[in-house]
Amino acid sequence: MKQTANQDKLLSEVRQIFENYLLENKLRRTPERFAILTEIYRRQDHFDADQLYDFMKQNNYHISRATVYNTLELLSKCGLIIKHQFGQHATIFEKSYGNAQHDHLICLDCSKIFEFCDPRLHQIEESMGRILKFNIERHALTLYGHCNGACDKTSKDKV
Repeated sequence: MKQTANQDKLLSEVRQIFENYLLENKLRRTPERFAILTEIYRRQDHFDADQLYDFMKQNNYHISRATVYNTLELLSKCGLIIKHQFGQHATIFEKSYGNAQHDHLICLDCSKIFEFCDPRLHQIEESMGRILKFNIERHALTLYGHCNGACDKTSKDKV
């Protein structure tokens, strides 16, 4: 898959953020950690730790499951990925740096995740912050329902 100049720039930025985080916290900067970061930022979907581990193994990365889990925790702490807990399902992740604020619709039948953005939510957020004198940093909205027969029971984006 060929990367565009914007993807290369984004990857360079997230690598620098992660490297700085590791340096500041006196943590090892291993090739495996950066390989995990790179693969996450090449993805366009939500994923769980096991999906990422399986993908890395299938693509001939020599990496342990523990390294994947530990690296996901580090990437979450430094703000490069977001953890989601949709309902009672396993924790899933998505990249966060360079991603526009968005919210989620979850199908209760097939577990497919639909992302959406509505500027009215941003207006409500700003209004509530002003009224309540609250500095809002981010929000999360998850709506659950049925995708009305358009379900893909074999979705790779299951939660």
